[in-house]
Amino acid sequence: MSGACPYRSLSVPARQRTPTPDLLVTSTTTFPLPTLPATSSYPHTRRGTWEANKTMADHGASKINHDNHLLLDQPLLRLPYELLRKNIRSAHYHIEWDTNAVKDLLKETATNSINQKASKQDVVNNLDQMLARMRGLKRKLSTYAEEENRLYRQSTARVAHLRELSDVHTVEDVKYEAWSRQRLDRLVVDYMLRHGYNKSANALAEERNMLGLVDIDTFVAMSKIRQSLENGSVQEALVWCNENKKELRKMQSKLEFELRCQQYIELNRSSSPKLEAINHAKKHIMPFSKTYPTEVSHIAGLLAYRADTPHEPYASLYSSARWKKLADLFTDAHLKLLGLPQFPLLHIALSSGLSALKTPACHSSQQNQSHQGQKSHKSATPGPGQGEEQESRSHGTASLQTSVCPICSTELNALARNVPYAHHSKSHLLEHDLMLLPNGRVYGKAQLDEYAEKSRLAAGEVKDLVTGEKFREDELKKVFIT
Repeated sequence: MSGACPYRSLSVPARQRTPTPDLLVTSTTTFPLPTLPATSSYPHTRRGTWEANKTMADHGASKINHDNHLLLDQPLLRLPYELLRKNIRSAHYHIEWDTNAVKDLLKETATNSINQKASKQDVVNNLDQMLARMRGLKRKLSTYAEEENRLYRQSTARVAHLRELSDVHTVEDVKYEAWSRQRLDRLVVDYMLRHGYNKSANALAEERNMLGLVDIDTFVAMSKIRQSLENGSVQEALVWCNENKKELRKMQSKLEFELRCQQYIELNRSSSPKLEAINHAKKHIMPFSKTYPTEVSHIAGLLAYRADTPHEPYASLYSSARWKKLADLFTDAHLKLLGLPQFPLLHIALSSGLSALKTPACHSSQQNQSHQGQKSHKSATPGPGQGEEQESRSHGTASLQTSVCPICSTELNALARNVPYAHHSKSHLLEHDLMLLPNGRVYGKAQLDEYAEKSRLAAGEVKDLVTGEKFREDELKKVFIT
């Protein structure tokens, strides 16, 4: 026997209905406190306790935990930092490469000039080459300097955006609504960029004036390489691997090996001579023989099989589905290299929200609804007077189940199924005079009386807010919270 979702029916699970000290303590249910009239018969001290508890609960719920908010926004500052590191590494590489080349050429020119092995024209030509190389280095460094300034401006804008949150302390603050709306826009842009909707993401970022808070250029470059892989080309991905060779080696990424294997597979698939494929394997695949011995042995055996072979694992190697696998492998490596999560930030935020609302009653209620729905389809046509009652019950169930509890909605129920339950160290009971119905549901006495009056029930009768079942008041049992 299971209770209904607390957000849907304002009831508690069945296993929490016994009047024990643990009753409702482990539940995430919160009940609204009814407004007491001035002439209330309740003692003043009891009324003050209720109001104090309600005030403390409201204050605790509305207070912003800045540390928890920033957990979701770590990539906001992490990505500019990683891009700055990459920019500095690239600039340093070109400085070292061109500087060493100029030094070697200068040394060679000076030696030949002293030994009179070079003419004046040769010396002048060598000097022109050194000047041209240094001018080229200057242009490259100018580009890196512009990129560095752009990343600094981006970081400054993001720090200012996060600093706005530090000035907000409660969710009731109007500044928090504007800030959270902008964060939601950022999450939507991140989701669209990860799924290839680059133009829509750019349009939304421009409309919301938050180009400095999103990473459009980075994801556009990633989507171009991914698209090239899906179209059957590995050249762009290999160039990217060469630019990030050291980092990929530290990550122990398998991407470059898989790309080289795909090149080998395409050489075997084509009508080119087998010697070309063998030379490619010796140069680019055999260095990985100790790291991936099984894969290398399969690649070596591919020479003996045609592209239409039904034998495994060679049929899988020739399969066109490998391109999708390579695209996913590149995306994972790219995101890991930049310190970004593998899933869209919108999914992470949604999962945390679902976890905070999820209770064991949500999915049990959904299963009960499905079971009841199947039974209703098998049942015969209702008799006279039964159709109206069933219609009112189904109407009340739909209105309370789908519109109040997001976990029980058809859109999010399946998504929340694998989300863990949130850890609640405290529960706040804001309802009094709890009554246990014979069907196992728990409601406040004032709530039952109000619903009975609206339903125009006979005196001494109450009605379940969700199922519509009617009971006599003498069948109810009072629930005591200790």
